[in-house]
Amino acid sequence: MITDQEGNQQDRLSRGEAVPGGPGACDRDGCAHLTLWHGEHGRYRGRPCQQCSCPAYVPQPEGAAILRQLHAVLTRYVILPSAEAAVAVALWIAATHAQAAWQHAPRLVIRAPEKRCGKSRLLDIVEGTCHHPLITVNASPAAVYRAIGTDTPPTLLVDEADTIFGGKNAEANEDLRGLLNAGHQRNRPAIRWDAGTRSLETIPTFAMAALAGIGAMPDTIEDRAVVIRMRRRAPGEKVAPFRYRRDRPALTRLAAQLAGWLGGHLAELERAEPRMPLEDRAADTWEPLIAVADLAGGTWPELARHAAVVLTRDLDQAASVSDRIRLLADCRTAFGDAEALPSTTIVARLRTDPEAPWCEPAPGITPKRLAALLADYDIRSTPIRFGEPIGQVRGYNRADFTDAWARYCPAPLGDASQPSQASPPSSDRGRIKTRDGSIRHSKTPVTGLTCENEHVTDVTDTPRLNVINGGAV
Repeated sequence: MITDQEGNQQDRLSRGEAVPGGPGACDRDGCAHLTLWHGEHGRYRGRPCQQCSCPAYVPQPEGAAILRQLHAVLTRYVILPSAEAAVAVALWIAATHAQAAWQHAPRLVIRAPEKRCGKSRLLDIVEGTCHHPLITVNASPAAVYRAIGTDTPPTLLVDEADTIFGGKNAEANEDLRGLLNAGHQRNRPAIRWDAGTRSLETIPTFAMAALAGIGAMPDTIEDRAVVIRMRRRAPGEKVAPFRYRRDRPALTRLAAQLAGWLGGHLAELERAEPRMPLEDRAADTWEPLIAVADLAGGTWPELARHAAVVLTRDLDQAASVSDRIRLLADCRTAFGDAEALPSTTIVARLRTDPEAPWCEPAPGITPKRLAALLADYDIRSTPIRFGEPIGQVRGYNRADFTDAWARYCPAPLGDASQPSQASPPSSDRGRIKTRDGSIRHSKTPVTGLTCENEHVTDVTDTPRLNVINGGAV
């Protein structure tokens, strides 16, 4: 249990204050002004603050100070799976207050393998600090369209999203999924026929949205999202209890600070073209968060880019792979070093993995089905002459697969010739202390005919903000 004294200290930290005698406090007796700096061996040290006439005092940028308060609030009430996740959620919340500046509206997906993992509590904090929250556990597409189609769209928050997109409800809610997909990009309106006025009606869909639920969200939503993979608290992990009436007013005040700060920089944010460590849709999703970090200054820009790389890499590794892409990867393993193989040999090797989809339904994959699955990639069997006793039979040349492997399949584990897009720069690895405190069973990139590996890492409290290059956030 958290004592009253500890709770009071965390309250002060969440307001951007320091605790006398604690990390970051002025070293003058009785002074609680915040003056963080980076000392020897990566430790925080206190020194006289501005009010104590310290000549070396460097004020913290306004945006960085507000984001630090938001980070302190998040880590007070919720155990997040990693330091990168805490940074990402703080930046996503801040980005909701500058929706008017963005071309893309990233989704925030808060998912957990089981109940009681903190996803709803995290959504409570998001609801209290984001821009104009509209929270629901179920909503008709028509109602959501009407709510979004305003001059100042709300931030859509959907709890228990697994009940909307899972099981038998998934097909019935295709319209809502389509809305969430379209609303990721500006100028993707929905068009409806108004029978009353006998005219076409154009309804905007652009709005920030967060979804919380058990299990994965639809692939098309997660592909447009910052995904936070929650897990249940371990013994010894503690959080402060959240009471709506008591604690929400402080969240509302913090939301007002975010709105005031970002509202004064909308034109600057709209023109921003931040340097991105990602490409394609991942870059579109993370650009608003990194633009906010660049505006805040301090160490936030580097923390944001590192979080983008780490969380995108985790999402890519955990993503489910379609059967056809898995087939391509498994064919790569089946080929080994061979330049050509008979169709029957490839089929026999595909069947050696009892957990692969090629064993069901019996008799599993056949040369005919293999040809049908590969046809969409312009890979076709041809008569090939092999040595005795095989002779001339239909088969596949390795060269016919190389283009599809390069385009659709992740590089084999340990293949240094194809560096990962998501790998953090070596300079960052040396300066940013990272950890992944999650426990999760995630699929590694499919490399073909291998068993899935389960990675289990340590479970500790959510890490606080890291120190980079002598600075502190």
